[in-house]
Amino acid sequence: MIKLAAFFGNPGSGYARNRHNAGRMLAQALPFYSSLSWQKKYNGLYASNNGSHFLMPETYMNRSGISVQAASSFFKIMIEEIIVIHDELELPLGTISLKFSGGLGGHNGLRSMKDCFGSADFWRLRIGIGRPDSRLPGEGGHAGSGEGIIDWVLTDFSNDEKETLTPALEAGANLLLQTFTEEPETFLKEWKKKKVSLPEIENETIRNIL
Repeated sequence: MIKLAAFFGNPGSGYARNRHNAGRMLAQALPFYSSLSWQKKYNGLYASNNGSHFLMPETYMNRSGISVQAASSFFKIMIEEIIVIHDELELPLGTISLKFSGGLGGHNGLRSMKDCFGSADFWRLRIGIGRPDSRLPGEGGHAGSGEGIIDWVLTDFSNDEKETLTPALEAGANLLLQTFTEEPETFLKEWKKKKVSLPEIENETIRNIL
């Protein structure tokens, strides 16, 4: 079972609503988020709830592993008991995916994790943000070129995107909590790549995240 959840993103109000901060947004979708006592520890913001550990690294995305390693070392948490919640370019907006180990997909936060731990054998809860329209000719390169990626992930979700993202964050938060009480392998098949579409958002807190 999972013991430590690390919500990846960049610190500071200027980044708070960026696509690259989708992981941190999911933290705010936790039903008990407002009641958590966040403290500056382990090069990040740390909180716990009923024995579960929550961490938002403050080291910026490309050094996130430093913060996770500090917390996991203190609590003696093994790498396979860690789940990283992060944005994923290769998944459509509104899609949630649970994955164990595997490649890094060019994600600097995941690369930092592997650099710090010497392994990629940690869990990932991936939040689809899609690839940028800026790949279109005249707006950052042809499709698949990778051009425009940095601008894309460091800009805010549009209003239309927020409508799609919000129910995905709620579903992802619920899934995350289940991995603290049940083996994550239980959910791999259902949540390999799941498009979330909910007619109603049950958690009022989530309505105000974006």
